[in-house]
Amino acid sequence: MEHRNQVFDNVLDLVGNTPLVKLNKITSKFKGNFYAKVEFFNPGQSSKDRIARYIIEKAENEGILKPGDTIIETTSGNTGFSIAMVSIIKGYDCVLAVSSKSSADKIDMLKTMGAKVYVCPAHVSADDPRSYYQVAKRLHEEIKGSVYINQYFNTLNIDAHYYSTGPEIWNQTQGKITHLVACSGTGGTISGTAKYLKEQNPNIKIIGVDAFGSVIKKYHETREFDEKEIYPYRIEGLGKNLIPTATDFDIIDEFIKVTDEESAHTARELAKTEGMFVGYTSGAAMQAIKQLNEQGKFKPNDKIVIIFPDHGSRYMSKVYSDKWMNEQGFFDSINEASAQTIQYIK
Repeated sequence: MEHRNQVFDNVLDLVGNTPLVKLNKITSKFKGNFYAKVEFFNPGQSSKDRIARYIIEKAENEGILKPGDTIIETTSGNTGFSIAMVSIIKGYDCVLAVSSKSSADKIDMLKTMGAKVYVCPAHVSADDPRSYYQVAKRLHEEIKGSVYINQYFNTLNIDAHYYSTGPEIWNQTQGKITHLVACSGTGGTISGTAKYLKEQNPNIKIIGVDAFGSVIKKYHETREFDEKEIYPYRIEGLGKNLIPTATDFDIIDEFIKVTDEESAHTARELAKTEGMFVGYTSGAAMQAIKQLNEQGKFKPNDKIVIIFPDHGSRYMSKVYSDKWMNEQGFFDSINEASAQTIQYIK
């Protein structure tokens, strides 16, 4: 990679220009050619570095952020880490309202990066005063000189990917990409990347990945917000119990839903087949590829790009913990625990 022979002023210069890596074993029996956009090569190990740097620098340029200000954000973990990292480099205080669904690893990382963290219950409605949205709003009102990034309703979230992820994928595939498959939470990654790609070639299919327990897929198909779709699920950073305005629903061709259990096993499978130690949402995106392949969505010459948003190290107490997987009831005769691969010599 071009980074290797360069010297950088600080870690923010390493954001973006992540590699596209061909998948081989896990897709060996599938029609099409599959490439992962590996976002854990960002310095904060996730795609959220892109939006954190872009939005904060935009706020600085417009005079919204001034030296000594406090940045406030809601996050399931990765955005918070990226904002904390940018805040350290640029000299801002960082306050984060985090969903209790976030892994303990993520919460510890945020604290390590100097952020003040408020952990809020995950399974309450978005307008509940205890929800991380409402807690962030309250903190913004209480803290003088604070700026609330509000990623869920921030169109700059889309712009960050329109100006970086989209052009990178287009150039890396020499314009031959036929499908983009990406998880949709706030919707910034899929919307911004898709907007750029569709401008280059409107025939590129954009497929969003949603979770069971989330309202996004049904809203895309009916434009109705159906509360009956909502129930607790385990995947972080995927799906929503509200309609995020950072999602451009018109530019996405279809959504596919994946389960917590299959996504967890597929994340673990990626480590064992491709040597890629990726996060839970990467497992969800790969699980979507399996289901789309079964539905006959791909042809032999298709070039499918899948966004892998973050690194597996953030899920050591969840997806990569046999204890957690067992507690969720995710191990069965087909998917055995991996404990037998560890032997202690006494």
